[in-house]
This record gives sequence, structure tokens and C-alpha cells, in this order.
Amino acid sequence: MALAINDLNVPQRLLLGPGPSAVHPRVLRTMSTALVGYLDPEWLSLMDEEQALLRAVFQTKNTMTFPMSGTGSAGMETAFCNFVEPGDTVVIGCNGYFSERMCEMAKLYGANVKRIEKPWGGVFTPAEIETALAENKPVKILALIHAETSTGALQPLEGMAEVVHRHGALFLIDCVTSLSGVPLNIDGWGIDVAFSASQKCLGCPPGLSPFTVGDQAREALYRRKNRVPNWYLDLTMIEKYWNKERVYHHTPSTTLHYGFREGLRLVLEEGLEDRWFRHQAIAEYLWDKMATLGLKLFVPRENRLPSLSTICVPDGVDDAAVRTRLREAYNIDIAGGFGPLKGKIWRVGLMGFSSRRENVTLLSEALREILHGKI
Repeated sequence: MALAINDLNVPQRLLLGPGPSAVHPRVLRTMSTALVGYLDPEWLSLMDEEQALLRAVFQTKNTMTFPMSGTGSAGMETAFCNFVEPGDTVVIGCNGYFSERMCEMAKLYGANVKRIEKPWGGVFTPAEIETALAENKPVKILALIHAETSTGALQPLEGMAEVVHRHGALFLIDCVTSLSGVPLNIDGWGIDVAFSASQKCLGCPPGLSPFTVGDQAREALYRRKNRVPNWYLDLTMIEKYWNKERVYHHTPSTTLHYGFREGLRLVLEEGLEDRWFRHQAIAEYLWDKMATLGLKLFVPRENRLPSLSTICVPDGVDDAAVRTRLREAYNIDIAGGFGPLKGKIWRVGLMGFSSRRENVTLLSEALREILHGKI
């Protein structure tokens, strides 16, 4: 008996959660392009273009710069499986959900993890990093979340690498929710290892993790005593596919790479600084709209992440009921908090193609109607 499965009919949601963000129409059109083989000369040329575009968006000259196959979590695991060896001391700034994931991954690969703690929503100062490095010498890696998606906090990074390198450590950052949405300068800020995700501020579908490695970290990778304990994410093999050797490693998703290349082109067409300005301006418009509704933001203004805002759920309001009403009555998707912030915040993402003034206006009016019992 044949299965009675209907045609795919997915609703057109307004994606204003922590990801995925809305995909630009040009990206979607590009993804319908015919496939080619993974060693076709046209594909190899596309790979070179993709790397050049990604270096420009990361603001780096790093040779080892390419998108990993997988989501941002694959990027995180790539960082720890390649640069951690058993017994290495890794200092991690713990101030939200994704820093906890960093700790878990680092431990899985044998790291001696040293936590420095802040309440969820807090950020670290260079002095606090200096103290942690001095107390735990020798440190292999200092890892921070640039944009903590669980809290909406933006970690300042300028000047931090000087402290990290003075203590002989590598500086590793998670920029999953910041790349192309807020200022980020890999070379200028001395960042050794960084990973991101395609579905946030870049405005592409999930499935690729932009990755970059500086010369100091690359040398540390080559000096490993043991083989990288992860075949699929081993940079020493993957780089041979992305460089001129073109040694096959695994079959990439041609369609995702088409879209990713177009997404990077859109970023650079807009201009990095203009794109940062747009994300900041639209976020501030949201913050002002929330203030007119009597709603408070969880993170102090000076530490707020423009691409992901966290709004405090008012006393007596059912967090989940409001989000359900937004989805069912307005087709708007936002997210709640988790961990210690479960039921206490709404997470509103304004990233990439989703970062538009009309989206904020619609969300604000919908919240006004819901919270004032108009619907």
C-alpha cells in the first residue's frame, strides 16, 4: 500500500528567534543551481572564491579559513578536538549555556578545564582573564563566547588577545551569533581560532560552520603529540581538500555551499561596517519599542548583543503562552530562555535578512495586542 504523504506545505513564519534567521531570496535562488562533482574544476574554483569571501568577512589573511560541514556545534567541536590534547589546561569563561557546552567538549578531549564564572548575562574584563591565566599556568587555550545566544550578552574582545598571548595561550572564540552582525576583526584583535554558523547573521540555511585558524594555532596543531581524535573534523586532513592539493576528504553539500557563497557576497555588497550599523540600529529600535510597552531588557545596554535581544517576561505573564499566541495568530517565531532563564526571558533575534525595521514594528504591535488582552 502506498503511503499517503501530502506535498510539503510549511508555513511562512517570520523568524525572529535565535536562529535560524530568514534566508535572503537571492540565497534561496542560488541554491537551486545544478549540482557539480566535488572535484569538478568549476567546483574547485567556487571553493577558492568561497575562501576569499570568508576571509574578507572574518577580516583575516589566515590560510586555514573555510566552512566546516556541520552546524556551529560542529565548529565548536572542531576547535576542541584539534587544539586540545589530554592534560592540556583550558580556561573557559562561563557565563551562559554555550560556554557550558565548551566545557563539556573540552573535557571529552582530555582537557583540564578551569572555569571562570560570571552570572548568566555577565561579561569578562581583561583583568579577570589575566588573573585566571596567571593562576592556572601553563594554559593552552583561553576560550570565550563572543555573542552568548542564551543571554543576549556581547563579550568585549579588543585588547583581550594581548593578555592571552602574554601568558603563552591560544585565544579561541565562539562567534556563532556575531559574525557579520557586530564588529569582529580576527587579525586586528589577535584571535587564534574562531568558529561561527551559517544560519545566524550571515542569513543562510543551517549546515555550515565558518572556521578560521591563525598561524600560531596552526603551528600548535602540527606539533600535536597524538593524532586528532576525530576523523570527520580533523583539520590536518580537511585543509588538504581546501588547499591546492585537493585531496578528497568527504562529499560537501554543494547546495549549502552555493547558498553560503551568495550569503557572503551579500554581506560584502552591503559592506561590513554598514551591516554592523544596520544590526545595531534595528536592535535599538526594538529596545525603544519594548520600553514603550513597559518591557525591560535582561542585559544592560552597554553589554547588549544587537543580533539577539533578551526581553524580561513581565510578572504574571505566561512566557510559553505568549510565544504560542505569536506563532498561531501572527506567524511570528521567537524563543524563550532555558537553564536558569527558563520562563524569565524572550529571545528575539534580528539577524541578517531578519534584521529589518518592519519586522520590529510587527512584533511590537503583536506583543502590545497580546499583553493588553486585545486578542
